[in-house]
Amino acid sequence: MSLNIELARHNMIEQQVRPWDVLDERVLGALSAIRREDFVPEASRNLAFADLCLPLGHGEVMMKPVVEGRMLQAVAPDPTESVLEIGTGSGFISACLARLAADVMSVEVRPDLSETAAANLRAAGVDNVTLEIADAVATFDPRRQFEVMVVTGAAFELPQHWHKWIKPGGRIFAVVGQSPVQRATLFRRRDGDWKAEALFETDLPYLRHAEPTKRFVL
Repeated sequence: MSLNIELARHNMIEQQVRPWDVLDERVLGALSAIRREDFVPEASRNLAFADLCLPLGHGEVMMKPVVEGRMLQAVAPDPTESVLEIGTGSGFISACLARLAADVMSVEVRPDLSETAAANLRAAGVDNVTLEIADAVATFDPRRQFEVMVVTGAAFELPQHWHKWIKPGGRIFAVVGQSPVQRATLFRRRDGDWKAEALFETDLPYLRHAEPTKRFVL
């Protein structure tokens, strides 16, 4: 590993992520330990540590490092918890979650992205992630519940059936609302009710079947 790459990684954390109020040392440790550059498509490898969304194909993107950090800190999985990830992408967030949690199930609608993520995770030595190829909005059923759920693409509104996948006391991180001003939101399940906390504004591509309904104006 070249010194320049390690310096770029250090600067990403210290000049981008930490100043965005990501102070959880476990999260910062995961972002430091997982080699982000190995999960970035070859065409964007020189931008691996930039404050940018990076294209993955099919209109999907790898989130900015600052958003990844805030998301991981918001859900803060502990080593005993299970995580459901919607949108595997390159597998980078899957790997970070796997370092923080007991196990991760990650769902990706694009088979080629899931295959690439599987190769990336194998190369990184990550063995506690299960990958599923499915449409998480329309047809997927995990047949179990999780303490934590993270959604790496946007949804106009949170699908109601997702709530059933979370155990009491669990939480969901999702980016919801109308592009280009969407809200990163933490949903918490408390005593049978759900509480939503808006965290910050951002803009991500919508998950398949999670876009706002098109309205025709005459």
